[in-house]
Amino acid sequence: MLARLKSIALKGLEGFEVLVEVDISSGIPSFNIVGLPDEAVQEARERVRSAIKNSGYEFPLRRITVNLAPAELKKEGSTFDLPIALGILLVEGVIKNPPTLNKFYFAGELSLDGTLRRVFGALPMAMSLSGGGSNFVIPIENAPEVEVVDGIDSYPVRHLKEVVEFLNGDRSIEPRHRSIDEELLEEVTFEEDMSDIKGQYQAKRALEIAASGGHNIVMVGSPGSGKTLLARRVPTILPPLTEVEALEVTQVYSVSGLLRKEGIVKRRPFRSPHHTSSAVAIIGGGNTPRPGEISLAHNGVLFFDELPEFHRDVLEALRQPMEDGFVSISRAKERVTYPARFMLVAAMNPCPCGWFGDPVHPCTCSVYEIKKYKHRVSGPLWDRFDLQVEVPRLLPDELVNDVKTETSKDIRQRVIRARKIQLERYRGTKIFANSQLTPRLLKQFVHLSNEERTFLVNAAEKLSLTGRGFDRVLKVARTIADIEGVTDVKIPHIAEALQYRIDYL
Repeated sequence: MLARLKSIALKGLEGFEVLVEVDISSGIPSFNIVGLPDEAVQEARERVRSAIKNSGYEFPLRRITVNLAPAELKKEGSTFDLPIALGILLVEGVIKNPPTLNKFYFAGELSLDGTLRRVFGALPMAMSLSGGGSNFVIPIENAPEVEVVDGIDSYPVRHLKEVVEFLNGDRSIEPRHRSIDEELLEEVTFEEDMSDIKGQYQAKRALEIAASGGHNIVMVGSPGSGKTLLARRVPTILPPLTEVEALEVTQVYSVSGLLRKEGIVKRRPFRSPHHTSSAVAIIGGGNTPRPGEISLAHNGVLFFDELPEFHRDVLEALRQPMEDGFVSISRAKERVTYPARFMLVAAMNPCPCGWFGDPVHPCTCSVYEIKKYKHRVSGPLWDRFDLQVEVPRLLPDELVNDVKTETSKDIRQRVIRARKIQLERYRGTKIFANSQLTPRLLKQFVHLSNEERTFLVNAAEKLSLTGRGFDRVLKVARTIADIEGVTDVKIPHIAEALQYRIDYL
């Protein structure tokens, strides 16, 4: 006899339907799973066998064959434990084969006692079913992330026996739905605040501009000048996540198994990988492709402390995602794409010892050592930082004086206003921030008079700006104008934007 149930598998963040076919026939007792399963799927045989027995049901001592179709696509993880167990019980007559069974999708890992454990990627699975009027039976641990998806009914369960009773009509389970709008409106509190930082007004201004336009920024300064403190407070001035952004981030964290109990990521990510991290850890990949740090920082901040200390291949691999906002990972049999639209914040010393140019502490590096250190960051990567800022040593008076400075909340309000201006301006396009402007869109949305053009041309000649650097000055100037609430980009906006282009390399 043959039973068929539906489940969902993932390829990157895209879900595709998997038909779980279970056949039980006479012959030497065996349990085989086909359909290109990985090791975790193959191990389902033992989990399913024990879960059925410990749930009080009889496990058939016959020939069991499970097929996961389509057979040409690889199946990964423990998602199929639940539909395989239900298929066996359906063939055995324990489940009465309800007529609505074909409208249900099942996903869940089984413990040996029949308890359902959470699976990775439940949110993107549910979003692939969105709008189809489908029913999704999931472990109760996955309920917080799935119940926010419109267009499906999610049924959270704790145990295999609950699912059997539910399908047989002996147990009532109400579908869950939840809106995340109100949750995202709740003000997020931070332990850090920009008011903690003494002095460094130019760096704070640069970070405000970067946050307002989603620009990448690099800070150069001697040890102890406050670069890391500044970088770790960038999330405190960023605008709150929108519903679309929150769902995008949550999908990545769901696939990575990093979701917390609340089920939805409510604050912008801040990722700070160590400089010894490999290219796979940063970009993503592996034998079974998984999101890397750049995808975990999607719609948030990726902080690289000690930028030149990162491996050269890691730094060069950042260039394409910084431009495109996504990363494609190719393997012999598959290719997956993960979102990677992040704000890169980097910090570095001016030389190996860290004291080059410091007015107090002498530098002990040779000219060769300084050049070699600087050249660890390539010109093309350096050019991709919209803002390049020097963070000098604080003077003793600045360290001692307890001068009140702006709080993160004050700065965040200006950032939110600037972002709203950009959202309105770019309505109908696929971008939402000035940092995403393409050369064609720059011509459309940044209008310069002859006076501004002449000023910018002269500055480009003196500073030897590349084509990319020229465009980035215009993007930053556009953001400065938005912060001030000005419609057109003027010379003062361009002049300030040019201050954030330093000839470091």
